[in-house]
Formats: sequence, structure tokens, C-alpha cells
Amino acid sequence: MIKIATWNVNSIKARLPNVLKWLDSQNPDVVLFQEIKTVAETFPYLEFEERGYNMLVCGQKSYNGVAILSKFPLENKITSLIGNEADKQARYAEAVINGNLKVASIYLPNGNPIESDKFPYKLEWLERLLEHVKQLMSSNLPFVLGGDFNVILNDKDVYSPKAFADTSLCHTEVIKKMRSILNLGLTDALRAFNKQSGVYSFWDYKHGCWQKDNGILLDYLLLSPEATDMLKSSGIDKEPRGWERPSDHAPVWCELAG
Repeated sequence: MIKIATWNVNSIKARLPNVLKWLDSQNPDVVLFQEIKTVAETFPYLEFEERGYNMLVCGQKSYNGVAILSKFPLENKITSLIGNEADKQARYAEAVINGNLKVASIYLPNGNPIESDKFPYKLEWLERLLEHVKQLMSSNLPFVLGGDFNVILNDKDVYSPKAFADTSLCHTEVIKKMRSILNLGLTDALRAFNKQSGVYSFWDYKHGCWQKDNGILLDYLLLSPEATDMLKSSGIDKEPRGWERPSDHAPVWCELAG
């Protein structure tokens, strides 16, 4: 069995004690981090190496940044999406693990406010991701795309659809592009086993959102058809969100037969 998790840590340095505590208790085989908020040179490699992880880090000072931790060797590493060579934001990392499974860590642009240039950038990024997934689907290698997608797909994925109706998270064009990606044949690992309302992975720090369970589902593990055939279980580990100095996201995980 291979356990894969995705977690927007909202600064790997600020959350390192929590991250290590969680790794020691859950012992995932692969972890996909987002918003590490540090350059690769200052990533805390030693602490993860001590726990048996190999790493691929695509960092950026103070913002964004993604990483892959794997108990298996990492091969065929990629740290950007093609299609916009001028894009220097660290939002994508991909590698083959164990020689037979491709994984990617994704931090999709937030896109707010809609009136700013951040929104067209989000749409353009989604378009590039769509084209890349098409390429991934053309091979028979199973893959898992995990990360913070900054998309609210359904009303049941947010505590108040009305509160986010005018944001990029559930804008019609964003939903359309996200569904185009899913419709290539991907499976949402979490929703395969957890179909009810009120399943959230993010709770804002403000307005007592955690205490009121006013959450949003923003984090996904999207599986290719070949990976879906291996899927055995999935869930969200909410416990770290209640720890001291937590990330505003909780880990989402799935288990694959392997």
C-alpha cells in the first residue's frame, strides 16, 4: 500500500514542528507540499532526510513554492509547466516515484481579485495545466495530481456558497476549465469515498472559521484511470488544523495498492 498526501503548509519553516509531528504519526510514503514560501536553498532537507525522504523542491522567496517528499527514488523531475516561459512563479513539481507512478504537487493561482491581472493569470495557468494533463493521459503511466487548486467545484464544498459567489474560487470560467481537466478521465480520490457535504480542507484564520467549522474544500488528489484502479481509501486529517500555530489547510490523503 502506498499512502500519498497533499498539504498546503503555509510556510514550511513556520509549520515545521507540526509537519514533523504529523509525518512521525502518519508516516506517508509520498507528501506533496504547497506554499512552502522559501527558496530551495533554505528548505529544511535534513529533517526530512532523517525520516527517509527523497525530495524535489521548487521554491520561491516568501511566496508560493511546492515540493515532493518520497520514500522512493525520484526520477524524471519537472519544476514548471510549459507554455509560458516568462512565468517564474513556483507552482508545479512533478516526478516519477518507484519507477511506476508519476506524482505532481500543484499550487494553482488564487486569482483574486477578479478585476486584477491575477484572474487572467489563473485562467491561463489552468489552460496550461489542461494541456499538460492531456500529455500525461497519453501515456499508460499512472499519475496523481495533488495540491491546493483554489477552486470550489460544488456548493457542498463550501460552508456558504453565497459568501464566495463573486470570487475567482467559483467563477464560471474557472469551474469550466477545472471540469475540462477532470473530464479527461480523472477521479477525485477524496470524493470517491467521502461524498457528503461539510468535507473541508481549509479554514480561514479569521472570524473563528475553524471553531465554527466554516470551511472550504480546496485541496485535491486527482487520479488517472490507472491510478484510480489502485485506489483503496482516502480522507482528510483535520487534527493538525487544531494544533498550535497551524496551517490554514489540513492534509488530504489517499492509499493506493502497490
